[in-house]
Amino acid sequence: MRTTFDAQITAALFDASGAVFALGDGSVRFESGERVEAHDGAVLSAVVHPSGDGVVTGGDDGRIVWVRREEAATLATAQGRWIDALAASPESGLIAGTAGRSLIVLDAADPNFRRDHAAERTLSGVAFDPKGRRVAASTYGGALVWFARIADQRPTSFKWAGSHTGVAFSPDGAFLVTTMQDNQLHGWRMKDARDMRMGGYPSKIRNLAFLSKGQLLATPGAQGAVLWPFIGANGPMGREATEIGFDQSSLVVLVAAQIPHGRLVAGLDDGRVWVADPAAQGLNFVRADKGAAVTALALSPDAKRVAWADEDGEAGVSEAAP
Repeated sequence: MRTTFDAQITAALFDASGAVFALGDGSVRFESGERVEAHDGAVLSAVVHPSGDGVVTGGDDGRIVWVRREEAATLATAQGRWIDALAASPESGLIAGTAGRSLIVLDAADPNFRRDHAAERTLSGVAFDPKGRRVAASTYGGALVWFARIADQRPTSFKWAGSHTGVAFSPDGAFLVTTMQDNQLHGWRMKDARDMRMGGYPSKIRNLAFLSKGQLLATPGAQGAVLWPFIGANGPMGREATEIGFDQSSLVVLVAAQIPHGRLVAGLDDGRVWVADPAAQGLNFVRADKGAAVTALALSPDAKRVAWADEDGEAGVSEAAP
């Protein structure tokens, strides 16, 4: 499947039924053909709903919306603030979104539940721990971690100088990793807040993806996909990263993976998309023709299909393996 949309594509995802694309014109488009108007303005962020049915979107209209093929329902509003980042936990059923200096936490099963966690600075990325009980947000100077359901609490602060733009927990919950504005990652071991410096990138790291049962962390930001080992109590501490798919003529700008599987997808700044197994040899280009840079990328839960989109509004869904 290939198509061209008449708006910028914010995100590509897979819910339980197929591929979903969130667009800058406020609409959500489903692979099965449905178009749902979700926001009065642009969709800024999107994540699969904890139930797997549809997606949750955040917009510059300050709303968090549950979008399914037949309807869109507003879950929460943050008047006058953009919803820049979203996360959802199938394990706990919770949804979290950043809105300026606030972190909003919702319960998909309880429309009356809401927590607003306050921070001193603007929040950027957001992520739940593996059980969905704690939620982290990146900010200037590090990351903050709250117990998601508890009101009126002081967050645990993980500090490192600089602007942190995204955040993720390792699948075992032992480590917290952030992307940074200045072309590097930073990490902390949760039990003792020991720092992990993960640098050497030529370009900005736009996202993170764990794979191979959490034993590898993949990132863009280089001429190939960078892989960090997360094995044992020390994770990547004292270990070197490796790189696959190196191509001197292009940069990997996005990666996608699924934690249980060993398959990695990379989107390049020249429009190409490849799939690889780090334990095997060779790349499978699911989009081999060059064009505008890839801006959205997703791998299906069973790791069999890839959804991608580029700066020109072209999007597609491809088989992940020949």
